[in-house]
Amino acid sequence: MSRVRVRGEQVRRYILDNVESHPKEIAGLAAVKFDVSRQAINKHLQRLAKEGCLNEAGKTRNRVYSLMPLTDWQKDFEIGPDLEEHVLWQDHVGPALGQLPENVTDIWQYAFTEILNNARDHSGGSTILVMLRKTAVTSEMAICDNGVGIFRKVQVALNLLDERHAVFELAKGKLTTDPKHHTGEGIFFTSRMVDSFNIYAGGVTFMHDFGEAEDWIFERTPRDGTIVHLKLNNHTARTTKKIFDKYASTEDYGFTKTVVPVKMAQYGNDKLISRSQARRVLARVELFKKVLFDFDEVPLIGQAFADEIFRVFALQHPEIELLAIKANSAVRRMVERARSVKTEPDEAVQLDLIAPPSVSG
Repeated sequence: MSRVRVRGEQVRRYILDNVESHPKEIAGLAAVKFDVSRQAINKHLQRLAKEGCLNEAGKTRNRVYSLMPLTDWQKDFEIGPDLEEHVLWQDHVGPALGQLPENVTDIWQYAFTEILNNARDHSGGSTILVMLRKTAVTSEMAICDNGVGIFRKVQVALNLLDERHAVFELAKGKLTTDPKHHTGEGIFFTSRMVDSFNIYAGGVTFMHDFGEAEDWIFERTPRDGTIVHLKLNNHTARTTKKIFDKYASTEDYGFTKTVVPVKMAQYGNDKLISRSQARRVLARVELFKKVLFDFDEVPLIGQAFADEIFRVFALQHPEIELLAIKANSAVRRMVERARSVKTEPDEAVQLDLIAPPSVSG
């Protein structure tokens, strides 16, 4: 392959990868990136438009580019005993997505079958709508049901405080309202495989972006049903095995590690000071062998909160490794204080919040 051809492919790949975030400036950015004239870049833009990869609107320097959908597909399915996720994948969704690298197809098949299975078994709805949009760079999928809403379902089934608490439990993984038929791992692993993962249900939005340690919760106008939106680059090198290996032990796919985003346990201006708040954070972590408590953006914690996790729970579950990560100096001091106390849980003295001298660090 000639150097000219290789360079041309690099230019076009750069355009496709960056046009969504820079629809007006893409020609100028590409010209600077590859040290060529705008006229040369315009030839590549025109070629991509002719091939059906780009849509162009406007004239000359006011021209705006966007990715052209190669696939824009949707279909409704009735929820019933005969609705099988693997059949829907083989007969409808897989063919609609079309040709993709094997590792990307594997991720989409896993994600679709897991989310569809959850919607069928838990939504309480009557229909499921599946929507696909594929461009030369990314594919997006939305799976929508008209049921009670996933967070409301979890809240009621597990007798949780509110829908936000349901999202917090979802972030840990291994959450299921039907343990006889589900492990609770599907949604967690799916959220870690795709580039972006969003659930819209009730009055809450749950979001996770690949590479980010934390999940996000946003409150919104309440609505019925659940929408799960997924997005993935068509050329990612990610594989299902890599994601499974990241959270499983070396011996098996037992899903032995979880990251607990502690800040998600804070509601409004709450301070994390009490044992009851700690027990909320600790819910179901006994299902894992290694638990990483992520204290990012948590300015301080109380003595009782730290003691309940890092002494009381630790003594009751010596087989579980508990780690505090991304903690500032004030939080680290509280964790170290809790770990240094040698008394047994029933001998512990109940103390009020001890405010550290500084919350910076």
